[in-house]
Amino acid sequence: MKYVLIIGDGMADRPLKKLGDRTPLQVAKHPNMDLIAHNGLCGRMITLPTGLDTGTDIAIMSILGYDPKEHHTGRGPLEAAGIGVKLDRDDIAFRCNLITEKDGLLRDYSAGHITTDEAKELLECIDDAYGKPGEVEFFLGVSFRHLLVLKGARYSDRIVCTPPHDALDKPVSEILPRGVDEKGEGTAHTLKDIMMASKVLLSSHPINRKRIKEGVNPANMIWPWGHGRRSDLRPFHD
Repeated sequence: MKYVLIIGDGMADRPLKKLGDRTPLQVAKHPNMDLIAHNGLCGRMITLPTGLDTGTDIAIMSILGYDPKEHHTGRGPLEAAGIGVKLDRDDIAFRCNLITEKDGLLRDYSAGHITTDEAKELLECIDDAYGKPGEVEFFLGVSFRHLLVLKGARYSDRIVCTPPHDALDKPVSEILPRGVDEKGEGTAHTLKDIMMASKVLLSSHPINRKRIKEGVNPANMIWPWGHGRRSDLRPFHD
């Protein structure tokens, strides 16, 4: 038997004053969801275990029946699994956003929800310039969501990376990756070099010149975050 999970990730939102302190979901018309709820079974579950960050990756892992405290190492490895990229033990996988930087600030974590076709061309440009097979590898995802893998024991996961959606309008210089220890500093330095170089490369790319002319946000920088190593998840049939 096959199942379909429809997950309204973040759909509840927060109460807004302009909506009379109601949430968008409370105000919205949702007859189809009402029909399903009326004819189905309803319940509650805790998807975010105490002590873990609030995040889509952790919540969905819980929904799928995996214990995040045991299996969650970061969003990157889940992104890798989602697009069929196999990780080795020493690999560190990062979610890699295409973002908009302007005047030294992180302006848009999705680069105006750039199309996958545009993103493909930009990511190929980045990979040609800074990718190194067996060491630094980029993989195409969807829209602004992509994957960066640092391969080999020389890299450390002892780093702090800021999710771009949590840092809108903050100075880029204050939220760049940083190391927790000496080896982590080396890895953070590698990431910062690639990130800042990507800004120079992408800012002059024809796709971004066209986007600016059309009045939409350019994808003028990459932003790695959500790093982690491979986690061995048991298949559902086990």
